[in-house]
Amino acid sequence: MHRRLNITLPETTVRLLDRVAKRGERSRVIADAVHRYAEDLGRASLKERLKEGALRRADRDLGLAEAWFPVESETWPRGKK
Repeated sequence: MHRRLNITLPETTVRLLDRVAKRGERSRVIADAVHRYAEDLGRASLKERLKEGALRRADRDLGLAEAWFPVESETWPRGKK
């Protein structure tokens, strides 16, 4: 299903759109651009949330790694191939 929209774009954007879209394909190019933009925003948001969570839990994670290091050192063989 499609909906017709009446939008206003700067002249430079229209010229750019005409350079990259074949005749009759403006709508498809704009739709693709909006989808890509939304995906990029979603990725950036997820990346930021993951970073914030990692920073918030950094002390806890470092403590766990330090606590378990001796156990892992005993159980994993070193240098054996």
